[in-house]
Amino acid sequence: MPRRTDNFSKFIDRKNNAAIKEGFRQEKKAAKKERKEAIERHFEAKRQAKAEQQTAKAAVPSRGPSPKAPAPASKSPVPTKGPASKSTGGDLIPLNKYIAHGGICSRRDAADLIRQGNVEVNGQLIIEPGTKVSPSDIVKVGGKKVTISKNFVYILLNKPKDYITTTDDPQGRKTVLDLIRQATTERVFPVGRLDRNTSGVLLLTNDGDLAQKLAHPRHEIKKIYHVTLDKPLTKADFDKIVEGVTLEDGVAHVDVLAYADAKDKAQIGLEIHSGRNRIVRRIFEHLGYDVRGLDRVTYAGLTKKNVQRGHWRLLTEKEIRILKYLNSSFRGSLASPAAAGKTAATGRSDVPVQPAVTAKPARSFKSPKPNTPARPSRPAGQAKPKPGKSARPAAPAADPLRGRKSSGSYNKAKVRDQRRDNKRKRDSE
Repeated sequence: MPRRTDNFSKFIDRKNNAAIKEGFRQEKKAAKKERKEAIERHFEAKRQAKAEQQTAKAAVPSRGPSPKAPAPASKSPVPTKGPASKSTGGDLIPLNKYIAHGGICSRRDAADLIRQGNVEVNGQLIIEPGTKVSPSDIVKVGGKKVTISKNFVYILLNKPKDYITTTDDPQGRKTVLDLIRQATTERVFPVGRLDRNTSGVLLLTNDGDLAQKLAHPRHEIKKIYHVTLDKPLTKADFDKIVEGVTLEDGVAHVDVLAYADAKDKAQIGLEIHSGRNRIVRRIFEHLGYDVRGLDRVTYAGLTKKNVQRGHWRLLTEKEIRILKYLNSSFRGSLASPAAAGKTAATGRSDVPVQPAVTAKPARSFKSPKPNTPARPSRPAGQAKPKPGKSARPAAPAADPLRGRKSSGSYNKAKVRDQRRDNKRKRDSE
C-alpha cells in the first residue's frame, strides 16, 4: 500500500511573520520577568538573613563594656545604620521608599538625603537608605515631618459646562462631585477652579501636599486653553496680548499665543501659567471681545485624551510621579533651563512667543538655482567656441548595439531594427 504524505500542511499551518515576532516578544518578556523575580528573591533572602543576624546580636545579653573599648569622645548623637523601627509587622518599608511616597523627592534623591545625614527616625539620625520603618514611625527630613497615606486618590475629569467647581453648593446647583460619585468613597476636592461656563481638564484628589504644590505660583504650572471669540482677533490686539495686557490687578502675560485655525481667526490657542481668577476671560474682555467658549486642554501636563466630556479616569503611576516630583521630573515648568535659554535668546523679559511663520517666496523659472557655483569666466584672448562644435575632446566611437547609454536624441527603435537586421543576415549566411 503506498504511503500517504501530507505535502500541504507546511503551507496551511504556517504562521505569519507577525505571529512569530509576537512569540519571540512574549518569550523575551517572560524571561525578563523571571530574571527580575529571581533578583528580588535573592535580595529578599539577603535582607532576611541580615535581619536574623541583627536579631541574634540583640538577643545576646550584654556583659558590660569591654576593657579595651575606648570611651566616647563627645556627646553628639551617633548615626544609626540599623533598623530604627520597633514594630515587627509585615508593613515595614525602606526609608527611602517611605520618603518618596511622602512626595518629598524620588527614591534615588531620598537615598542621597539619608546618606548626607538629613533624615531622622524617631529622633535618631539615620544614614542607611535601606533602614526599615513603619507607618507609625516619625520620619523627619530637614526637621520637617513626612506623612504618607495609602488611600490617596487622583482623578482626572473632563468637566462639562453648567457644573461648578466646589464640594458643596448652598443653592443646590450641580457640582463636579456629582460626576465622580462612582469613582471613589474617599473625600476628594478639586485642585484649582474652573468657571461654570468653562470646560476641560480638572484634577480631583485628597492629597493636600500635591494640591498645595500645584496651586503655588513658584512652580508655574502650565495651562493650555482653547478660546472661541465672538469676532476674529486682529493683528494689533494679538500683539497687545503678546506684549502684556494691563488689568486692574496688574499686567497679565501669556506664554504662547497662536491662531488655532488659520481660516478662522476667532479660534485662539493660549498657554499661560498664571493662576489669577478668570485671567483668560478678563484679557479678551479688556480688549473688547466676548468669550463664547473656553476649554482647558492641558493642565500640568495632563490632557483629556480618550476622556469624553463629563467622564473621568484615574491617573497612572507615572502621571502621579511626575506631578509629585515637579522640581526634578516635570519638564513643563518655565523655570527649567531650556525655557530660560529660550527667554534669554529672545532678549525679552516676558515668556517667548512662537514666531510667525512666513510663506516661502516663489522662485522664478529663469532665476538661477540657489547655492549653484558661478560659471568660470573665459580667459582673455580666447575665442568663443563656434556653435555646433564642442570644446570637449571627442569620445571614442562606441557600438550602439553594445551598452551605449541613451541620450535625449537617441532613437531606441532604430537600434532594435538594426539588431533584427543583423540577426537575419547571420541566419541567411
